[in-house]
Amino acid sequence: MKSKTFLITSIFSFTLLMLLTAIQVQATNRRKCVSLSCRADNDLYVMLKENKFACTRYDTPEEAINNAKEGSGVLILADGYPAKTTKMDASQYEKAVSKKLRLFVEYPSYLPGIELGSPRGTHWERAVISSDIFAPALKKLRILAIHDCHFVTIQSANPDIVIAKVAGFDTAIYGLPKETFPLLTKIPQIPLKGELLVSTTKLSQFITARYAPTDAMKSIWKYIFKWLQPDEQVSELNWIPAVRPSYGSDESLPDDIERKALKRGIDWFFHSHMLLHPLMLEKYNKATNLPNPAKSDPDLKQDWPYGHRIDKMIKNVPIGDGMLGIMEGFDSKIFSDGSQAVRWWNRGDCNGEIAGTMGIAGVVCKNQKYTQTASNIGDWLFFRSMISTGDRLNPNHAAYGLFGWNDLPKYAGPASSDGYAVYYGDDNARLMLGMMMAAASQNISSYDERLLKGLLGNLRLSSIYGFQPDRIDQKPLELAGWRKYFTSDHTAFAPHYQAYLWACYLWAYRQTGYDLFLKRAKTAIEMTMNAYPNRWIWTNGIQQERAKMLLPLSWLIRVEDTPIHREWLRKVAEDLLSGQDRCGAIREQIGETGKGGFPPPVSNKAYGTKEAPLIQTNADGVSDLLYTVDFAFLGLHEAAASTGEKFYRDAEDLLTKFLCRIQIRSEKHPELDGGWFRAFDFNRWEYWASNADAGWGAWSIEAGWTQSWITAVLGLRQMKTSFWDLTKESKIEKYFDALGSQMIPDEATSRHISH
Repeated sequence: MKSKTFLITSIFSFTLLMLLTAIQVQATNRRKCVSLSCRADNDLYVMLKENKFACTRYDTPEEAINNAKEGSGVLILADGYPAKTTKMDASQYEKAVSKKLRLFVEYPSYLPGIELGSPRGTHWERAVISSDIFAPALKKLRILAIHDCHFVTIQSANPDIVIAKVAGFDTAIYGLPKETFPLLTKIPQIPLKGELLVSTTKLSQFITARYAPTDAMKSIWKYIFKWLQPDEQVSELNWIPAVRPSYGSDESLPDDIERKALKRGIDWFFHSHMLLHPLMLEKYNKATNLPNPAKSDPDLKQDWPYGHRIDKMIKNVPIGDGMLGIMEGFDSKIFSDGSQAVRWWNRGDCNGEIAGTMGIAGVVCKNQKYTQTASNIGDWLFFRSMISTGDRLNPNHAAYGLFGWNDLPKYAGPASSDGYAVYYGDDNARLMLGMMMAAASQNISSYDERLLKGLLGNLRLSSIYGFQPDRIDQKPLELAGWRKYFTSDHTAFAPHYQAYLWACYLWAYRQTGYDLFLKRAKTAIEMTMNAYPNRWIWTNGIQQERAKMLLPLSWLIRVEDTPIHREWLRKVAEDLLSGQDRCGAIREQIGETGKGGFPPPVSNKAYGTKEAPLIQTNADGVSDLLYTVDFAFLGLHEAAASTGEKFYRDAEDLLTKFLCRIQIRSEKHPELDGGWFRAFDFNRWEYWASNADAGWGAWSIEAGWTQSWITAVLGLRQMKTSFWDLTKESKIEKYFDALGSQMIPDEATSRHISH
């Protein structure tokens, strides 16, 4: 009886399935199939097939138009982009009109009755919605990133999308400028009595070229297909971005996610090819790597202002071992193939920071390659690079002990070959902090003497109140001498530039007992906290200033654990974390008007002309991993260790999960996989922001700063220790008596022996 019932049920289920299949087939047959002229690997075609969208591909425009059913939609896509426009002629348009086809054409070489200009590229221009056709999904003046956009110029009275240089985060806040160029527009075919939908660029490159944001791209393609098939219901189109966060905002994380994120983050330094190899020096030494390249350089037109690309090197050049240092990272410029430009120079701060985190990772992962690379980078930085040598090793020079900003390509010549002859106190500080970690993790003392020279060299450029100028150039320093800085009454309530030097001085006081380290750090911190918040000068935003203050405030508690010191730390942390989202992200914020070094662009014209925040207003939900989040991560970790308070630990844990989730995942771009971009829009859960910064935009990856400190703190968490405790066995005190009297001879070198 049970067998008979089962048989009847099976027959009924099979019949129902066949009926539903037949209905589905009939529905598909009734639906008009769109035709595409494109290569088989075209982003749009691949995405349509993955979404089971009814479409047929042809190799040429002629085939697509000739084989399309009357009244159907046809897409002629730009296979030759950006080098070649899409070859079209009058006969093809005439055929399309005769068949009443709905025709979409990309990057055309010819349009009937329309004069086309030569293709041109973009620099700071972005795409902007210029009509209400996409509303409510996309409102007029909405901004899009069509990376490395090349377009043909045409005249159009009412384009739907234009290319223009505009300021703003999501919206062109100052409206459209006078000069705009149509990007997507409907063209009346006056001689042919029809209508075309024309894209003057290759919109179908949206996955490969990483157009953003994704929700906007979906809305645009939905509109295009609705225009192509006005009688059809257009379903949602979905795709996996070529470069994306590792996990969704609510996705479960593996138990060992922090260790995995650490290893992926460290491995990024290798497969990104940032580690210089001898075979890369030819490109490294090109003039186009300089801030102001020689006008006569043959590569100027091709490469400037973004430097040389590295994507083609990955398969051909071995990975460096650190003996030539490591380059700065990826520029925010994204090319049409999805690769990114490289900042082809070695920075002192980045190399020091990376030597430190690489050393920590060697301990955590028990990986000798990491440890050896840390040693190679540290040795190059301290003993062979122009960053640490030259005048900086001359006891009679005012720059004695300092670290230059950069190691220039050889092409620069003797006039500029002194590491740009520039000293930033904050960069010197992070270099030294990194080398403290490198020494401790490798349990070596070879860096101690040079490290102490750096600490004393910076101390003697700090005023009687403990403040340095934001930047010191070699020539003025030579003319004035170090004593002018040492005896000045200079103040600057700008933690971005000052705070990490104070942290270094507190650390140095712990190691040497030298009172002046403590006195100047403590005085500067007290004055800065008394000036908070109304007299603080912010750089790219107020949050980065708060984030930078966490480290010295945490270490001040280590030296002097008093109620007021804990109160200062708590106040700054609470204000910073008032912008922490439930996902762990820390919202970027602009400070008080008139007190910012690099505020948002004040006009469309100003966009891209100097450093800038990722946001236009404080309503924009973005985290800045270059200037804020990375240093907040370190600061919260040290605050938790210094105070033992759950408040800091909980915030750090939440931020850790956020950073593990948004670590870059990319199979197509292994050079990016495992990194962290500067910008993350935590509402969209996507890499997006205003790209106004002239040097370090939304999609940049800084090998130091961002990548180094995130991985360093992940490593410290695995080791269950703090930076302060990890480095406590340093032996720099051994060199203090000789160097202290040599470098600051006019100051009594009193020390607390009980330190």
